[in-house]
Amino acid sequence: MHSASIPTEKSVSPSLIFILAAACGIIAANLYYAQPLIGSIGSTIGLSSGAAALIVTLTQVGYGIGLLFIVPLGDILENRKLILSSLLLTAAVLTIAAVIKNAILFLTASLVIGVGSVAAQILVPYAAHLSPEAVRGRNVGNVMSGLLLGNMLARPISSLVAEYMGWRAIYFISAALIFALALVLAKALPSRKPSTATAYPALLHSMLHLLKATPALRRRAIYHACVFGTFSLFWTTVPLVLTSPPFHFTQKEVALFALVGVMGAIVAPAAGRMADRGWVRPATGWALAIVIFSGLLPLLVPSSSSLAVPILVVAAILLDMGVSANMVLGQRVIFSLGAEFRSRLNGLYMAIFFLGGAIGSAAGGWAYATGGWEAALLIGIALPAIAMAYYATEFFEIKEGKSH
Repeated sequence: MHSASIPTEKSVSPSLIFILAAACGIIAANLYYAQPLIGSIGSTIGLSSGAAALIVTLTQVGYGIGLLFIVPLGDILENRKLILSSLLLTAAVLTIAAVIKNAILFLTASLVIGVGSVAAQILVPYAAHLSPEAVRGRNVGNVMSGLLLGNMLARPISSLVAEYMGWRAIYFISAALIFALALVLAKALPSRKPSTATAYPALLHSMLHLLKATPALRRRAIYHACVFGTFSLFWTTVPLVLTSPPFHFTQKEVALFALVGVMGAIVAPAAGRMADRGWVRPATGWALAIVIFSGLLPLLVPSSSSLAVPILVVAAILLDMGVSANMVLGQRVIFSLGAEFRSRLNGLYMAIFFLGGAIGSAAGGWAYATGGWEAALLIGIALPAIAMAYYATEFFEIKEGKSH
């Protein structure tokens, strides 16, 4: 069901899609700003180096909570008000985090920042609601490219800002950006009041039923949990590799390397167009193959080789391309399943693959500590290889394949 206030038969303006893409990037960046800064933040607020990792962990936990308990509200509450409420909460907490000196309060703020940042995942199905079927994949791809750019740019930007202005500056800057964004969206977004009348407890209970009753959702979530696990593993361990012998990168050089991955986000709109043309299945195979190849590539050249850094650059670009494409293809599939539960499907999809990312990040850190870079890469290859094996079953399950 579509709300009468959003005429999905008409094409949404490119300017609104651009605003939605920029909004998703600005919001999603809050999940990653702290990652390269936890040492500096921890020493300032009195956290040990081990406990400082909780800053990132709690932000991610908050995001997971929001995906499961806030994003589904997009199916029953007026979307613009829900988005603006989340943004104003996030801006307020970012401002508080910028001045907090108490460790417990800062960790609490980190959790709430994660919860508020799910506004980006309310905006993505909102963009799908705005879009007619013929261009839904392209529009979702364009919006997702903004979100992915925010993910990828956050770490290098926060590193550079912290180097010249201190770590608190990035929280002030983000708070100002989020508040300004709320003002822009208040004017730019059309109202969307879902016609579904479901009580909140029933809404949450229905998510388990949706997961059981929607094989396409389970399939796409498992595919992306595997590739996002490799993505998280790579970007958790590659800074450790680059700052160690024989590379000896500085933090600024690691930040510049991270910028390279941004190029991978350019394939998101192309993947959306392929999905609109009915090419989801072959495009998925290519995306998974690219992720596997990105893990194999660094194993072909020893770290001592003069080609080692260029190979890592190519691997980073290919990895981000494969992950970006697969994410958009997955969302195009699940957003075609039914408008009345689109937000719940998106929340489930994101929560499942986010769990895959957390597992990949933890596995990468463990593998690097115990077996080195090669061991981490082997796990990074195994995860999308599992997805590829599962993908192969699409060709033998004709009945399920029709649901795609």
